[in-house]
Amino acid sequence: MDNNFMVETAREDFESPRRMDPVAQAQDRDLIETWLSGKASTTRMVYFRVAAELGAALHPRSLRNVTLQDLQGFIAIKSSRKPDTLRLRIAIVKSIFSFAQKTGYLPVNVAAFLSSPVSQSDLSKRYISEEDVMRMIAHTRKPRDLTILKVLYSGGLRVKELCGISWEDVCERENERGQISIKGKGSKIRVVVISAGAFQDMVALRGAARAYEPVFRSREGTRLSDRMVREIVRQAAFRAGIALHVSPHWLRHAHASHALDRGAPIHLVQATLGHASVATTGRYLHARPQESSGRFLGV
Repeated sequence: MDNNFMVETAREDFESPRRMDPVAQAQDRDLIETWLSGKASTTRMVYFRVAAELGAALHPRSLRNVTLQDLQGFIAIKSSRKPDTLRLRIAIVKSIFSFAQKTGYLPVNVAAFLSSPVSQSDLSKRYISEEDVMRMIAHTRKPRDLTILKVLYSGGLRVKELCGISWEDVCERENERGQISIKGKGSKIRVVVISAGAFQDMVALRGAARAYEPVFRSREGTRLSDRMVREIVRQAAFRAGIALHVSPHWLRHAHASHALDRGAPIHLVQATLGHASVATTGRYLHARPQESSGRFLGV
């Protein structure tokens, strides 16, 4: 089926004259269109379908008149769906209202108080809190190891991606943040923006290293291996008193979970982590290159 036809069908559903008065209808429509702008066509379809269902369920009120109870009722109606699907739906609803508040369309983001169902997947067994991450950082003294923790968490990187970074992949961005060109799965290149703190710590490691040399090196000056990074993370967790076998990928999970909890749009988290599908990112509840979900974190 033609994707444009599906989008128009969803739009007609959302904009039905029965929904609200014409002024509120037009204002909600403009907000949704702005929120959708720049997203990939497949993502637009998924997002708009949820927006259409939300508009139908909230009839005849506009987004400006929605309460937390209204949203909880909407989610409850869909509660029979698979947990991953339900988490994705909640994340999309939260993204709409987060965007509406940031643009001044809404004074309060009532969707921020929505909670996602507890995951029964392995992800729930690999969860660490923001406090856990901060303790790992606080108890790590060696500059290289401290920077590794910050970059893994701030950038949401896979361990192989971290080990593969060379100085030619790194540059400074506005507000002292850093930009890294990451070679991800399938040799796909994506741009990740990391926090100012993580970037400044990274720059302090360079010394006289040339552009083609690795950012993270062993004592012998060679590129760090996956195994060595895993040991660094494991030791950091041990020092922080975390009685779990924490691996670098746990910090990637933490990035996704914590960024979504703090209101990062799911498509932004998807782009930062390099997920091919927004549904994959939805398990943790596209972006312009100059943005990163890492800016929502506290490192």
